[in-house]
Amino acid sequence: MIVNSLKLARVRNRVPRLARLVALTGVALALAVQGHAQDAEAAHWAARSRGNAVTQWNAIAIDAFKPTQGTNPMAQSRSLAILHAAIHDALNAIDRRFESYTPGLADAHGASPDAAVAAAAHEVLVAQVPEQTALVDDAYARALASIPNGAAKAGGIAVGQASAAANMLRRLNDGSEQAAQPVFVPRSGPGEYQFTPPFDFAALPGWGRVKPFAIELRRHKLEGPDRLSSAEYAHDLAFVKAIGKSDSRIRTAEQSEIAQFWYEDSPLGWNRIANTAIRERRLDNWAAARVFALVNFALADGYIAGFEGKYRFRFWRPETAIHGAATDGNRLTEADPTWKPFQVTPPVPDYPSTHTVVGWAAAEALIGTLDDRVRFRADSLTLPGVTRAFDSFSAAAEENGQSRVYAGIHFGHAVKDGRRLGRGIGRAVAGALAPVR
Repeated sequence: MIVNSLKLARVRNRVPRLARLVALTGVALALAVQGHAQDAEAAHWAARSRGNAVTQWNAIAIDAFKPTQGTNPMAQSRSLAILHAAIHDALNAIDRRFESYTPGLADAHGASPDAAVAAAAHEVLVAQVPEQTALVDDAYARALASIPNGAAKAGGIAVGQASAAANMLRRLNDGSEQAAQPVFVPRSGPGEYQFTPPFDFAALPGWGRVKPFAIELRRHKLEGPDRLSSAEYAHDLAFVKAIGKSDSRIRTAEQSEIAQFWYEDSPLGWNRIANTAIRERRLDNWAAARVFALVNFALADGYIAGFEGKYRFRFWRPETAIHGAATDGNRLTEADPTWKPFQVTPPVPDYPSTHTVVGWAAAEALIGTLDDRVRFRADSLTLPGVTRAFDSFSAAAEENGQSRVYAGIHFGHAVKDGRRLGRGIGRAVAGALAPVR
């Protein structure tokens, strides 16, 4: 998470393009299907095709965002929320089964749902990740080639494009473009967040001011980290110092695996988990679109609420705290100036653990729509070739949160309170986009 080169969040907005697309009536995009794919590409497309159009385009979106792993999960969460809001709204313009997210789309009865999903996804992804236009265009050509030409296809394309434009237009001026400001300047003194190696900056100090997708931010705030003088703080520091050290003698092989497995950007990992669960439940396009929208609203709002807390409390990371324990005024702590964490510390303050917040927020959104007792297997970009099995979404969220302590990059209190914040956000989001019949 945020461990490569993030200094600014550059969220792409195409104002003239949006205005043009909002004005669409019933004119569909003409698209020539190009060439025959290579065998490997065809096999990859066939694998994606298990499930419905919504799960297929979610998988394509994950592919498009893979190159940004480790750089900007906040922007990922925002873009994925816009994507799935657009897909959800396009489908509900064709057949209104759930409340729309962005109102105002004209009815599109008789339009092709698959064409609508493809067009909505294509427009959002090309605008949000233009460097992946070739991948997205190829997927779009394949999707349209499988739909018979005619009025239904044309209508689906038109409503998909209009929904994408409306949802992107809604997020203009949402605060994301200004999230790198003001530049964070560390304050001196015990407990104060300081830059951690190899970084010389703090990422996106204004992300907590981005407009949420589904929650009222004032209802989702925390009290703050433990007092430095408390026994609870001393216990937390001692535990992360022992288990999170780069060469820890008490961290088990499985705990090391957990730390590496969950180090992946949360939007990518939790969307794959949602995709797996939705396909196993065999949800139709409409139900799948709602679940994905809610999961991604929860992820996006979890980051916003988490960052609001991070930069309000500005609490130091374990790495800084362990090096400077002699200054914290707690007689139960002991400094180790050579201590290093098992994983690289992301360039943001400690409290709360947003990785925990967004994991629990996504899990609660899934629990609220699919129930908790769902068995699944998950994989990870940060530990290729390893899969982990879970009996419930809550078990995965719990392990995800604990991974940050095993990694040596969060205090236990940041994880505990992150869990509470994330659960509240996920439960609030799970009631949105209600059925209309």
